[in-house]
Amino acid sequence: QVQLVESGGGLVQPGGSLRLSCAASGSISSVAAMGWYRQAPGKQRELVAVFNSGGTTNYADSAKGRFTISRDNAKNTVYLQMNSLKPEDTAVYYCYTENIRTYSGRYWYNYWGQGTQVTVSS
Repeated sequence: QVQLVESGGGLVQPGGSLRLSCAASGSISSVAAMGWYRQAPGKQRELVAVFNSGGTTNYADSAKGRFTISRDNAKNTVYLQMNSLKPEDTAVYYCYTENIRTYSGRYWYNYWGQGTQVTVSS
């Protein structure tokens, strides 16, 4: 079974930084895109950043210039460095993968992590 293990969330003051990590495990043979979504209370889940299999990245407008997504393909791990955090960045952040395959032949178009809470508050 595939698992996405997220870490790095927590409480930070406005202007501070956090680094989220998401490691995919479970005899994975390939993963296309890996990225992050977030969901604030009372709001819909929204894309934050994605690292595509071809090496391109996409960011939400709210993340551009402040967040940086990176990926270690050898470890099937994606990172999100978040700087200059604002209270409006407070949300549960979900790791997301697209087109994930295992050596046993299993396939998922979308696979999600459990989420990690990020709270930006003074």
